[in-house]
Amino acid sequence: MEFKLSEEQELIKANMREFAKTYVEPVAGEIDESGRYPAEIIKKLGEGGWMGMPFPVEYGGAGADYLSYAIAVEELSRSCAATGFTMSVHTGLACGPIALFGSEAQKKKYLTPLANGGHLGAFALTEPGAGTDVGSATTTAVLKGDEYVLNGTKTFTSNGPVADTFVTFAWTDPEDKRKGMSSFIVSKGTPGLSIGAHFMKMGIRGSQTSEVVFKDCHVPKENLIGNLGDGLKIAMSCLDHGRIGIAAQAVGIAQAALDESIAYAKARIQFGKPIAKNQAIQWMLADMQTDITAGRFLYYYAAYLKDQGMPFSKEASMAKVFCSEMCFKHAAKAVQIFGGYGYIKGQKVERLLRDAKITEIYEGTSEAQRMNIASSLIR
Repeated sequence: MEFKLSEEQELIKANMREFAKTYVEPVAGEIDESGRYPAEIIKKLGEGGWMGMPFPVEYGGAGADYLSYAIAVEELSRSCAATGFTMSVHTGLACGPIALFGSEAQKKKYLTPLANGGHLGAFALTEPGAGTDVGSATTTAVLKGDEYVLNGTKTFTSNGPVADTFVTFAWTDPEDKRKGMSSFIVSKGTPGLSIGAHFMKMGIRGSQTSEVVFKDCHVPKENLIGNLGDGLKIAMSCLDHGRIGIAAQAVGIAQAALDESIAYAKARIQFGKPIAKNQAIQWMLADMQTDITAGRFLYYYAAYLKDQGMPFSKEASMAKVFCSEMCFKHAAKAVQIFGGYGYIKGQKVERLLRDAKITEIYEGTSEAQRMNIASSLIR
């Protein structure tokens, strides 16, 4: 059993760390303060081949394994969680369904410009009345001739306001709650597709989130992903993939919190010595390092299983729930180490704490992950 990364994975980790330090770290605070979309960074990520890492070269990707992609998400999120999440949603949730379930024609037409960074993708699943309970969705798709007509509203759609391509879900047979939902590709500019309310969030403020509205939106029949009725299967499969990315993002945030805490504890002098000399601070740092290492190996293992073609749903949920809760706990510890300064806007640890909270919620709450894990144990 290997407990080390390959030379290629180490190189990817180092290259993304250098990219993030050079292009992302200097503007991360300003992105958070303004809430703007970091278009210039996403463009550079696309040009560098980062936006389609785990997809085949023939479809615009880099041909990397999923673990390498997750490592890149961690290192990017270590500098800016909003930018890391933008890449994660695009890759895991928008590109993923097309790569895994799409036709050859769909891969050439839609996956290629997404994977090569020319287009940005969004994943529109959640509705105002349907979060964890996906079956409560009300969006419908009715076949009329050679087109499906979509009607409904999606909410909390990450990348929604800036996306070129949307992967969405609608009932093609509302009476069948098991196989009545289907998945579709919808392009920006399609008549009947509009962006609704934009949401100003507590954290990851540079990640753009909005409602997406379908009102008599005509989608070509060939934009159906997979088979009719595959929607729930596609959604759940891609959320499993996405949870590895969120676990990696959470580890990146927690690592940044530890980095900041160590530097501050060494520099902050109280009672004539650095606070790093105090055992109370040392124990906080020790706990942070231990949990970060445990979380990192959890998501490494989930990604490894995926790369080996083995079942990984339970492991992805385990990684997601542990890493996200660990992240929030230790981001709060970082604020505590900084004391009053940690509570001031402009301090990175204050931003990290706000960014950390959402990792416990999106792509399946901690409670939902525990349901997934438990059901795999008792079925």
